[in-house]
Amino acid sequence: MSNEIEKVKCLIIGSGPAGYTAAIYAARANMNPVLYQGTQPGGQLTTTNEVENWPGNPEGITGPEMMIGLQKQAQRFGTDVRDGWATKVDFSAEPHKIWINDSKEIYADTVIISTGATAKYLGLPSEQHYLQTGGGVSACAVCDGFFYRNQEVVIVGAGDSACEEAHYLSKLCKKVTMLVRSEKFRASKIMEQRVKNTENITILMNHDTVEVLGDGQVVTGVKAKNKTTNEDFEIPATGFFVAIGHKPNTDIFADYLTLDETGYIVNIPGSSKTNVPGVFVGGDAADHVYRQAITAAGTGCMAALDAERYLASKH
Repeated sequence: MSNEIEKVKCLIIGSGPAGYTAAIYAARANMNPVLYQGTQPGGQLTTTNEVENWPGNPEGITGPEMMIGLQKQAQRFGTDVRDGWATKVDFSAEPHKIWINDSKEIYADTVIISTGATAKYLGLPSEQHYLQTGGGVSACAVCDGFFYRNQEVVIVGAGDSACEEAHYLSKLCKKVTMLVRSEKFRASKIMEQRVKNTENITILMNHDTVEVLGDGQVVTGVKAKNKTTNEDFEIPATGFFVAIGHKPNTDIFADYLTLDETGYIVNIPGSSKTNVPGVFVGGDAADHVYRQAITAAGTGCMAALDAERYLASKH
């Protein structure tokens, strides 16, 4: 790869709904955006089989199809979509410096960060297998709970998000079994009480997940271990939800951008602006509350509009 420095008006780091929406708006504003897709082109949605809550697709759409459509739309207006990922940045002065794949150096007048977040999983081979087949493992109850209406599911987690997702699932599913790995919740008392007071949620404290069971294609149950008695037993279930947190993909920005205690980029409220002028953020790299495709797209739009106004103010 050439060591020559490339100068761009608008660099978008990461794809997914936030990155591609930012690209569509930036391209239409004649900002000539360059977008690097990152280590997971299309983002988390490429691991989702069916997306039924994206407006305008009444029959639903697969995650990969949706991302291909967004990419084509961005390219239609002139976005330069490239393979590769940002490995280092220097936001100490303008123009902003970004290194791609540890080699190519780019000087950018504006930067839009849409690197997203990665769901944490238990790491069990069976869990990963059914995640890949799309056969019943999920890290997002709001995204996928609808597919398990009137069925029995298992959820793992102990924090506020796990309690919130368990409660959400309880309104759709016949039975929700919640596996908590320790002897107490990490959630706030109000969230803990909410799941304890929900009739169709069974809480198993001090239990580990041993294996996700299935027929090779879809989940049929979960093998759990009672850590008090050391006994293994099986829980019938068609869905296995993991709610043990997300890790935002923001490590390379830590020296320059304000991050919260869990690593999410802190934006100026009501905008996509970060603490560094000319650097903007959209999607799950900053959003630990909603984490939906539609909200990511909305903040990607905001980032492009904010970047456009920033460039206009410089001239």
